[in-house]
Amino acid sequence: MSYFQEAKAHFIASHQHPINQMLHHLNIVLIFISLFWLFRDWRVTAACIVLTQVCAWSGHFIFEKNKPAFVKYPAITILVSLVWSFENWLGLKQVLGYLTNKEPESSPKTPLQP
Repeated sequence: MSYFQEAKAHFIASHQHPINQMLHHLNIVLIFISLFWLFRDWRVTAACIVLTQVCAWSGHFIFEKNKPAFVKYPAITILVSLVWSFENWLGLKQVLGYLTNKEPESSPKTPLQP
């Protein structure tokens, strides 16, 4: 298993709660908003960065009750989260699943390795 695949499996395993997943999809949107505003108004960028951290940490501590994936894989977590979020259509897969009363397709659950 490659380093990327290992990091992705750990990321998926540590993001099982639907609210935490939605908060992380929101973070991806906030990152793109912050990049758009980077040279227009730095305060919007700063606010978006703070919001991403609040969403991510609250998702892990309140809903998942675990450590964020970047604690174990700091170098590649941002790329893994982008890939994961786009594979799940920025959360639209889950929303459509709930609206149609179907279970959303999920990646195989991988237990967290100590």
